[in-house]
Amino acid sequence: MSRRHFGTDGVRGVANIGLTPELAFSLGQAAGRLMTQLAVEPRVVFGRDTRKSSPMLEAALGSGFCSSGVETVTLGVVPTPTVSFVARTCHFGLGAIISASHNPAPDNGIKFVGHDGRKLTDELELKVEEIMGEAFEQRPVGGRIGDFNFDREALSLYLDHLEAIVPERLDGLRVAVDAAHGAAFELGPEILRRLGAEVIACGVSPNGVNINDEGGATKPHLMQEFTRNHGAEVGVAFDGDADRAVFSDERGRLLNGDRTMGIWAAHYQERGELHPPVVIGTVMSNGGFARYLESRGIALERAPVGDKYVSQRIDATSAPIGGEQSGHIVFPRRGPTGDGLATMLEFLRVIKVSGKPASDFYDAYEAMPQVLVNLEVRDRATWRTPEVDRAIESAEHELGEEGRVVVRASGTQPVVRVMVEASDFRRRDQATAGLVATLERESGAREKSRTDLTDGLGD
Repeated sequence: MSRRHFGTDGVRGVANIGLTPELAFSLGQAAGRLMTQLAVEPRVVFGRDTRKSSPMLEAALGSGFCSSGVETVTLGVVPTPTVSFVARTCHFGLGAIISASHNPAPDNGIKFVGHDGRKLTDELELKVEEIMGEAFEQRPVGGRIGDFNFDREALSLYLDHLEAIVPERLDGLRVAVDAAHGAAFELGPEILRRLGAEVIACGVSPNGVNINDEGGATKPHLMQEFTRNHGAEVGVAFDGDADRAVFSDERGRLLNGDRTMGIWAAHYQERGELHPPVVIGTVMSNGGFARYLESRGIALERAPVGDKYVSQRIDATSAPIGGEQSGHIVFPRRGPTGDGLATMLEFLRVIKVSGKPASDFYDAYEAMPQVLVNLEVRDRATWRTPEVDRAIESAEHELGEEGRVVVRASGTQPVVRVMVEASDFRRRDQATAGLVATLERESGAREKSRTDLTDGLGD
């Protein structure tokens, strides 16, 4: 059965056009009926980001769950990982997040996590879509209709969970925070102050349409400048739903997900606490990062892009950490999904315990030249022609063992992503030019954006 609504990270679309209240209602009703079939606790916990469309979609989604007899509890505006935590610790059968993460304000999304806090498997997402097409004849009535309640009491448990990550506390540390006018605009600064840090914050004035607009994890230059200009020792930027975090050293240099994982893994290896010595990255992880880990006797295993797939490899290998350049990092002892606030505290704990400034970690390794080109295509299902395959094979042959090529379709947009990594910038750019030209000629692709990932961010 083909997927009609779910992409790689839930259901995404322009709110009120691609992602309508009617669709949200149908998703909620079908997911609620699936909960009945699976005999899980008939309670679902909600969280949403700061987009103007989020309350509208939450109301529609919640109505769908209630119509299937499932009790709905909303936490209001909270980070995505908060929902995962509450779902797995407070006896909920399902969690639902209304957010389009790092996408612009007109977009929105719906994604589900199970009673264990993990994102739903592809099989369960397909089952939801299947139920959406079936008649619903035995509807609950009277007292069997689900309640819809607002309750933020569980947030105190989540903050306690975060506080325990840094038993040394953060007194004396000056931290710059960019919350992207998103879901962490309250809890991000709050947990830092609770741990004794001095906080300078921006991106904490959401108005419904400015989420991810000025800065955040996908536009970290604002956080980098903010950190340097305000004399902070560390800067952190979250994305719209705060499941990712990236950092700046005191000199304003970016520490992306690769560098964050490298710093963390090396620190705990030196303490004899990295068991097993394995880090899970993705096909986008920089070759310089891979060589750095290898030089320390730490294995890098690559998963497909997406923290869901990173989590699966963590489960298979028992790795203590895994993640992406973008700042989606999973610490399995903290939870099964990416949590930007937990990532922030794990990183700050290393800074605090080591007694070293963040800049000391930046030069641990040199990243390989790497670029990501996003190309808009008419149809993400038909872009790969035999000529495109030949171009990919040719580029891989030319680069040999001194480079990599990853060409893949986005799971949420009509976009093909071309990543090229090489031993030097000339070879990287030469291979990229050939691949982009072939895609433009063969599939009518048009270049949308180009990002130097040498020390930048993946998607």
